[in-house]
Amino acid sequence: MIKANHLMKINKLILAITVTLFGIQIGNAQKESVKVTAIGFYNLENLFDTEDDPDIWDEEFTPDGSKAWTKDKYAEKLTNMAYVISQIGTELTPNGVSILGISEIENRKVVEDLLKEPTLAGRGYEIIHYDSPDFRGIDVGLIYNPKHFKVTKSTPIAVDISVGDNKRTTRDILHVEGLFDGEPLHIMVNHWPSRRGGEKKSAWKRNKAAKMCRTVIDSLEIIDPGVKVIVMGDLNDDPTSESVRSHLRAVSKKSDLRKNRFLFNPYEDIYRRGLGSNAYRDAWSLFDQLIITESLAKENNQGYYFHKGQVFNKKFLIQRSGQYKGYPFRTFSFDKYQGGYSDHFPSFIYLIKKV
Repeated sequence: MIKANHLMKINKLILAITVTLFGIQIGNAQKESVKVTAIGFYNLENLFDTEDDPDIWDEEFTPDGSKAWTKDKYAEKLTNMAYVISQIGTELTPNGVSILGISEIENRKVVEDLLKEPTLAGRGYEIIHYDSPDFRGIDVGLIYNPKHFKVTKSTPIAVDISVGDNKRTTRDILHVEGLFDGEPLHIMVNHWPSRRGGEKKSAWKRNKAAKMCRTVIDSLEIIDPGVKVIVMGDLNDDPTSESVRSHLRAVSKKSDLRKNRFLFNPYEDIYRRGLGSNAYRDAWSLFDQLIITESLAKENNQGYYFHKGQVFNKKFLIQRSGQYKGYPFRTFSFDKYQGGYSDHFPSFIYLIKKV
């Protein structure tokens, strides 16, 4: 896949800076000097180690399992994932993402192994992770640059999708709060319940996850109406889905924002333009989103605010041939090893701050 000498060259290009200064066109005004930062999310598609954990269903990701998951394949997966992460946001921020939510990780160790890769080792990323009650053992987590983000508190929030006496579990929502370049900031990392059983039949589960996020945000806004919150994750729903529009109360136009009521979702416009972060049966979905409170959405002179959102869909991340040509170049197609990256593209936003 990616040659070692190529990785070393990339690593040498990583700049040891906290924020990047650029002249950026803001509205119709002349270029202004601003600080620029990137914050993103990436579903790492089953980042499992090779050991059998008796407490979860991970047998397929072992050397003797159906996927013949060997140490060599695991090592290649780490190299590939690290390379992608190293490239996100570097168009405007040479040091890459300051904060990255991640999902489909088996445990903390796989994230530690990921951050040891040459393309990421020099950045000094730190980890927030809790084991979720998901039956497959996959969790969400957060990696962040402590030069930019000082974590003060982190909490896993359970999402109850039980039906009567039938106890059902899904991934926790990870709520992290801290100071981003001195400004209070809340991050909520999500991996909402899948569409297994059908989109409509399973919608209530994602609606419950959305309501939980909204409840937390409402509570934060009671304390501070100007609170800055980023909801990110693989929502397993599109920006126009009921969970996002009705229960999370996210809108696509800043003019529709009302204080303490709506969130801004820049990914709805991206989705309506036909772009997505994952594909299924020849149709694109945009499950991987970053959604923000009004205080981050609108231009202001009081700190960081939204500049633009993107799906990171560079050519090297796209399947070039075969049945899934044009799809994200993934690690596995069923049990057949592809040697790719993930079945999802990362998504990220740029925030800017006038100086």
